[in-house]
Amino acid sequence: MRLPTLLLILAALGVIAFYLGRQRSLAVNGGRPLGLHSLPSYYGYYAVMLALLPALALVFVWLSVEGNVVAGMAMQALPNDTQFATPQDKALFLNDVRNLVAGNRIAREPDSALLAVSEELQRVSGASRWLLAIAAIGLAIIGTIISFRQITRDFRARTRVESLLLALLFVASGIAVLTTLGIVLSVLVETFRFFEKVSIVEFLFGLQWSPQTAIRDDQVGATGAFGAVPLLVGTLLITGIAMLVAVPIGLMTAIYLSEYATPRFRNFAKPLLEVLAGIPTVVYGFFAALSVAPFIRSVGETAGLTVSSESALAAGLVMGIMIIPLVSSLSDDAISAVPRAMRDGSLGLGATRSETMRQVIVPAALPGIVGGVLLAISRAVGETMIVVMAAGLSANLTINPLEAVTTVTVQIVTLLQGDQEFDSAKTLAAFALGLMLFTVTLCLNVIGLRVVRKYREQYE
Repeated sequence: MRLPTLLLILAALGVIAFYLGRQRSLAVNGGRPLGLHSLPSYYGYYAVMLALLPALALVFVWLSVEGNVVAGMAMQALPNDTQFATPQDKALFLNDVRNLVAGNRIAREPDSALLAVSEELQRVSGASRWLLAIAAIGLAIIGTIISFRQITRDFRARTRVESLLLALLFVASGIAVLTTLGIVLSVLVETFRFFEKVSIVEFLFGLQWSPQTAIRDDQVGATGAFGAVPLLVGTLLITGIAMLVAVPIGLMTAIYLSEYATPRFRNFAKPLLEVLAGIPTVVYGFFAALSVAPFIRSVGETAGLTVSSESALAAGLVMGIMIIPLVSSLSDDAISAVPRAMRDGSLGLGATRSETMRQVIVPAALPGIVGGVLLAISRAVGETMIVVMAAGLSANLTINPLEAVTTVTVQIVTLLQGDQEFDSAKTLAAFALGLMLFTVTLCLNVIGLRVVRKYREQYE
């Protein structure tokens, strides 16, 4: 049985369990909802949870281990004298088997051993899915029966449902935390491997970035230079330019739309502005490379300046335009959330609308504005496509916005392109860059939380 079919059957059983649980609660009370401990719907929800949660947990665990177990059972179809030279050869054989079962093309002609294992894998997989379906449906039916017998007039269905929901929320939050820890630990492990090959002092304070290394010991040159300072400076330079564009324009747009614009103009301008947020970044990259960069170069040549064909200024300007809707929308929400009484009190004391905005509304909305700006900074720091197309790949240590630079994220993508060997310093450098970027973003978030906490205490 296919997995979508099984899930549909379980969903149908959940609907039946809800109906039976609700009707059972009314039946034990003479058909009247009054007198029951909880509303009839809670008895239905309890029946659904008891029917579906064990069944879905079984499906999840089963599918997690099914692949390895089924593959091991299918490999029993090989002749006894079959041997593989290396574990990689066995993995490639299993990959060919799975592709053959899925109907995909394989790189070699199928032999008798491959055909035999493929047939066995298909047979065992089919039997496994049918066994899973029977077990899951059986668990759902048993859960429905148990809930049906537990329902009485005094049964605390609402308490049970809320406890189960609380447990599910705890599990979901635990998964989120564990996922974050897993990501951080995986990056840390690979970063430590990188620092075994490259000095941490060279990485943090080195002024040259050239990650190309020799593949063989007899090769000359290409020893690699892993100073991350040019990448960090390039990232901060482009992000700073983007923020100089996005923050003033976005904040002033939010102030105008929330406090000065007519409702008709606001309803027209706000959706039109947010259309910018839906444009793919590659389109912004084309715009930066084909329009903004040549324009900046022509203006610079007219003024007698030397402007690179790819520059930090072009990438930063276009990135700032892309981030304007983010700053504007979040700032608008923060300003609109300021209580009306604060506006009326300021105006009642004789302040003008501009004084009210500067001295009352903006300070009160500052936590939300700061949060929006920090989110915009994180968006700018993580942008890749615009930088690749408008700023280039040159790791130049410069603060001149008219020259080509690169960023941390661009180098991470460049280092991990194509077939890579994860034992080389060149590839492991991507994880060190990722950890550095994570640390910088974390520091920005901590600063933002301190600002939010300070002003929230002041105005609440």
